[in-house]
Amino acid sequence: MLVKTYGSAVFGVDALTITIEVCIGGGNKYHIVGLPDNTIRESLRRIESAIQSAGLKMPRQKIVINLAPADIRKEGSAYDLPIAIAILAASGQIEVADTAQYFIMGELSLDGGLQPIRGALPIAIQAHAAGFKGFILPKDNSREAAIVTELLVYGMNNLMEVVAFFKHVEDKPAPTLLDTTTGVLPLPEGFEYDFSEVKGQENIKRALEIAAAGGHNLILIGPPGAGKTMLAKRLPSILPPLSIPEALETTKIHSVAGKLNALDALLTSRPYRCPHHTISDVALVGGGANPQPGEISLAHNGVLFLDELPEFKRSVLEVMRQPLEDRNITISRAKLSVSYPASFMLIASMNPCPCGFYNHPSKECTCGSGLVQKYLSKISGPLLDRIDLHVEVTPVNFKELTSSAEAEKSEEIRGRVIAARTIQGIRFHGRPDLHCNAQMNAALVRQVCQIDKKGQALIKKAMERLGLSARAYDRILKVARTIADLAGTEDIRSEHLAEAINYRSLDRDSWAS
Repeated sequence: MLVKTYGSAVFGVDALTITIEVCIGGGNKYHIVGLPDNTIRESLRRIESAIQSAGLKMPRQKIVINLAPADIRKEGSAYDLPIAIAILAASGQIEVADTAQYFIMGELSLDGGLQPIRGALPIAIQAHAAGFKGFILPKDNSREAAIVTELLVYGMNNLMEVVAFFKHVEDKPAPTLLDTTTGVLPLPEGFEYDFSEVKGQENIKRALEIAAAGGHNLILIGPPGAGKTMLAKRLPSILPPLSIPEALETTKIHSVAGKLNALDALLTSRPYRCPHHTISDVALVGGGANPQPGEISLAHNGVLFLDELPEFKRSVLEVMRQPLEDRNITISRAKLSVSYPASFMLIASMNPCPCGFYNHPSKECTCGSGLVQKYLSKISGPLLDRIDLHVEVTPVNFKELTSSAEAEKSEEIRGRVIAARTIQGIRFHGRPDLHCNAQMNAALVRQVCQIDKKGQALIKKAMERLGLSARAYDRILKVARTIADLAGTEDIRSEHLAEAINYRSLDRDSWAS
């Protein structure tokens, strides 16, 4: 008897419908075809034990299992459950008619328990798009899949519950429901770090506010102990909340990477990733034998913080150049090519020289001639060109450090950031791919960031003096546009341009001269 059940394969952050065909006939061997990997080939041992643990019978006949389309490679243990249900249906132990209406995915334990799977959200989206009635999956993934409210999502604990679901057609359990109208995307609150704890450093707070308001990349340069890492850790507390489209994109990536827990539905706060400087290029941008999202994709719609930037291998930093520009990463293999979104804010920190005290107001730099330039050259010019704001961090003096004056709270700064993002949301209405000023392309920059003759003269002088590239010109205009949004002005004024130009520290001749 031939029976079909349906599951899905995830490629990148999207899913594809997979048909599991099971035919039971004369003979006594089991066969799995359709380009399965070793995990799927081993699944029959798990399935046999799970079926027996559930008090059912594994057929002692020839079983042929086909995963269609047969020309696409299938990977992972999530096909255990649909194969088991197809075998039970083909052997007459459960009803056949109802199985074709549901996506079924889940890894089986030897005792019949269901283990969580990766990519439940993109699979649920595909199930709805393909017109299926519902989705049966492990309980731990049910809230994640229930984001797709038009789909009936049933979270199950073990194989027996799934069998009972199909045996009792008229008495189905209640599907998992998720209220997406309230409480899904609350305003961020209760952050561990707050800007009110920072003494002094008003210019750095201003730069971080601009970066948060426009989604700009930023690098902090300063001596050890000046507060670079401390300031970067507080950036999430002033970022605006995720919109629903942003939250869906971000959740899909974390779902594919297996980073969501059973209590997660939508991610409600922006990601903040801080990899160690020993990270490999594959771990940073994604890839591997079975391609998985890297840190730049896990930071999508959030922040990627690289502490001590020159300590990262140069090859690791160079692979970020294309994603920083295109805001996605394509991983190509001989038989497979997948794309992951990678629209993130890059926040980096570094010392100005090996000893850390170049340009220090009170300590003398002990680095020999040329060492500062050699140290800075670990970071290529093309990469620095893609960083919008270069900010010098100087140590806080004793008077500021011991001051009892209250600093501005993150909540107040976040209010201004949200107001600026609201302006940008209106500006980019009808463009779902654009969420902030930093994501504008060159054509849109010319349209949105128009400047008067006084501003043109100012930026022309800056470009000639600093030797800025065309990319740096566009990025200065984007930053100036964000500064104008924070000020609530429609036009970019010369003072906005002057402030944006001032954030190109590493383009100045005084550095490493």
